[in-house]
Amino acid sequence: MDRSSFVRDIATPFGPTAVYDIRPAAKALGIDAAKLPYSLRVVAESVLRHMDGVGATESDFARLVKRERDSDQAIPFFVARVILPDSSGLPMLLDFAALRSALERAGKDSSQVKFEVPVDLIVDHSLQVDIAGQGDAMQINMRKEFERNGERYKFVKWAQQAFPGLRVVPPGMGIIHQINLESLASVVVRREQDGKQIAFPDSVLGGDSHTPMINAAGVLGWGVGGIEAECVVTGLPYYLPTPEVVGVRLTGALPVGTTTTDLALLITQRLRQERVVGAFCEFHGPAASRLSLPERATLANMAPEYGATAGFFPIDAVTIAYLKQSGRSDEHVAFVETYAKETGLYRTDEGMDIAYDRLVEIDLASVVPALAGPRRPHDRVALSNAAAQFADLLAKPASDGGFRKDPVPMQSGEYRDGMIAIAAITSCTNTSNPSVMLAAGLLARNAVRAGLTVPAWVKTSLAPGSRVVSSYLSQSGLMEPLEALGFHVIGYGCTTCGGKSGPLKPETAKAIEADDLVAVAVLSSNRNFEGRINRLVRANYIASPPLVIAYALAGRMDIDLTTQPLGRGKDGKPIFLKDIWPTAEEQNALLQSLFTPELFRQNYATLYAGTEEWTQLEAPQGPTFAWNRASTYLVEPPFFDDGVTAVPDGAIKGARTLALFGDSITTDHASPGGEIPVTSEAGKYLLGHGVAREGFNTYVGRRGNHHVMARATFANIRIRNLLVPGSEGGVTLKFPEAQETSLFAATEAYRAEGTPLIVVAGSEYGTGSSRDWAAKGPLLLGVRAILAKSFERIHRSNLIGVGILPIQFLPGEGWQELGLTGHERFDFEGIRLEPRSRLTVTATAPDGTAKRFEAELAVYAAIEAECLKGGGIFMQLRQQYETEAA
Repeated sequence: MDRSSFVRDIATPFGPTAVYDIRPAAKALGIDAAKLPYSLRVVAESVLRHMDGVGATESDFARLVKRERDSDQAIPFFVARVILPDSSGLPMLLDFAALRSALERAGKDSSQVKFEVPVDLIVDHSLQVDIAGQGDAMQINMRKEFERNGERYKFVKWAQQAFPGLRVVPPGMGIIHQINLESLASVVVRREQDGKQIAFPDSVLGGDSHTPMINAAGVLGWGVGGIEAECVVTGLPYYLPTPEVVGVRLTGALPVGTTTTDLALLITQRLRQERVVGAFCEFHGPAASRLSLPERATLANMAPEYGATAGFFPIDAVTIAYLKQSGRSDEHVAFVETYAKETGLYRTDEGMDIAYDRLVEIDLASVVPALAGPRRPHDRVALSNAAAQFADLLAKPASDGGFRKDPVPMQSGEYRDGMIAIAAITSCTNTSNPSVMLAAGLLARNAVRAGLTVPAWVKTSLAPGSRVVSSYLSQSGLMEPLEALGFHVIGYGCTTCGGKSGPLKPETAKAIEADDLVAVAVLSSNRNFEGRINRLVRANYIASPPLVIAYALAGRMDIDLTTQPLGRGKDGKPIFLKDIWPTAEEQNALLQSLFTPELFRQNYATLYAGTEEWTQLEAPQGPTFAWNRASTYLVEPPFFDDGVTAVPDGAIKGARTLALFGDSITTDHASPGGEIPVTSEAGKYLLGHGVAREGFNTYVGRRGNHHVMARATFANIRIRNLLVPGSEGGVTLKFPEAQETSLFAATEAYRAEGTPLIVVAGSEYGTGSSRDWAAKGPLLLGVRAILAKSFERIHRSNLIGVGILPIQFLPGEGWQELGLTGHERFDFEGIRLEPRSRLTVTATAPDGTAKRFEAELAVYAAIEAECLKGGGIFMQLRQQYETEAA
């Protein structure tokens, strides 16, 4: 099959443009492309366009369109671009800087380390809510951001001049995913190749797990670790097994009084129950056609929470309308529509006959107002049951899902269990959706008119995902009532939802610490994992923006907002949520009047300019970075050094368990992103290097220092290492003495003894963010394998990328089922670096008794096995460039 047979010219507003059409290519193999899910068509086009017998082959294309999933041969996907937040982008750039330094020391040409695909880095994950509830909050927070992160930002500016193809969006513009949706995504790409114009679908891999938000615009993309992104930016394809595609058919209409957020929480719960981990979920149906593109983005954004690789909405009339509305040029919008229709990528409701692997139907009429929490995004609870659920958990011990080791009766008074300490409208999930943001503004207006106020103990904040949000809130007159309730704009970036909530109000914090109170955060987020939001807040609930305001007004969690009043109005009468809930008619009227192309063009005209603080930063120049040995922020990473990655092959002998975990250990547990406690190992390190407590920054801010990040590993304040029952935080038992110590101290002792380490866990290990340090950290501690019941997609790939073996118990088995305690000495024999290979594990207890069982290497593709055989991604990259230089 010759790929040139399937390329043709189409007429576009930019002139004749070459396109690759998968339909005749599939037909040649006996496949009707009209039955292929649209998401697979995007991957198939990429394979066909690169089908030169080297990058991609005819067999790759055939396996994909024939939907063959029993092969260990992965499909090469050549993405159009890579997008990174600073939280994962800066560590990736540090790795490339270190690789250039290593090559330079070896006398090799370091300039060959470059980007072969476009890379956008959005600096959005370093803003903290230091100040909130006042008019100058944004100015103060941004000033503090630059004070803390000036050294990091100078490095980013160095990288921008050192690596052609890297574009940087400076701090203060918004959140990566909303900027991607509103401005960066082209939907269809137009490039020059061999002297002529060629068009192909936009696609993107992102260093943040919520990259699938862009699926709402028909752009196929998902989150990967920066570790995997390092390969992709050098021009290599991203390899994926032929995915299962789950059709999600949406019917019905949302009931009055519900929001898209409520729908997103229902879908998250339902699809998590359907076990769609690693699948493409493709939305369709009559209700999907009625959703606006920002509403679709709310659902697509939550793909990591329901476990899917992507939550995809194909290009259709809604996509085209949004491109016009968001200020894309008329020529480009016409170009996108023409290309999609000419190549079979344009979806209509008529003739939908897609052969999905599974079909899930969701009726929007079943949606009710809801929250998710207090610990996981898929733990949905109806608004009417939220107070009862919280009270039930409050009465349970921590061992049974409660908040305290030993429950105590709920206190009375203002400062008590269940008080709302944080009410934050934040994160890309909801601030990208004007329907829920306008609902929040209208509810705030109605609350102010009724005379309601927010109690003094609640910290309120508004962190929009882009400047477009604050523009339309101001134009609509709704910013004023939001500010009257304390929801001032504190800056533009990923804040509270990413662990950068800043300090609580002083009296609130004092009361929590004095009486060990269970305080609550309510936030319009996508993540609410324990220990993530704030160290003093134990219960975290995801809610729509208007419900965030409602709980802020109530000031407490132990209230049924469907039956109890929020407070009393000016006339002393009780005011209920239903009394101030905005009407759909008013919301829609504002939507129609406010959203114009000019709104977006004005706000994105200076996307790359940056603030005065940014322009004044003087960055180093040149192709290699001058490392400062005294720096506690930017330390040359060791991952390209010999011996750091030691992939076990054949056997692991005498391994000890560093940590024993239950189910749903998240990447936040493995590598926290928020506040660095002064008593933690990382805090002690910083103090020992002359950093004052107020200069600690966050774990995210310190990701350029592997010494800090190794000490942060498994140090989440709420992590429960079951080797030490009843404990929280980074503690463990050091064996064979069974002595309790800090986890980092134990690894130092094991390293001195030459003892290999493992982690033993339950199901869904590694849920959450695409956090490289959740894999890099264990590697530096000497962890050689993770033995778990199941793994989340991104983290499993990251473990393979750094050379840690993901080993899975056989179905029906786990450490509890096998009667393991973690006190055993483990021997792994028969390790073969091959997909799904079996190995034998012997666990020898302190009394000498042994249990033998089989386990499986959770490696699913030959390319993953080759990565392990090559020593992991870092060693492969170094060897690749050393070979090319020779």
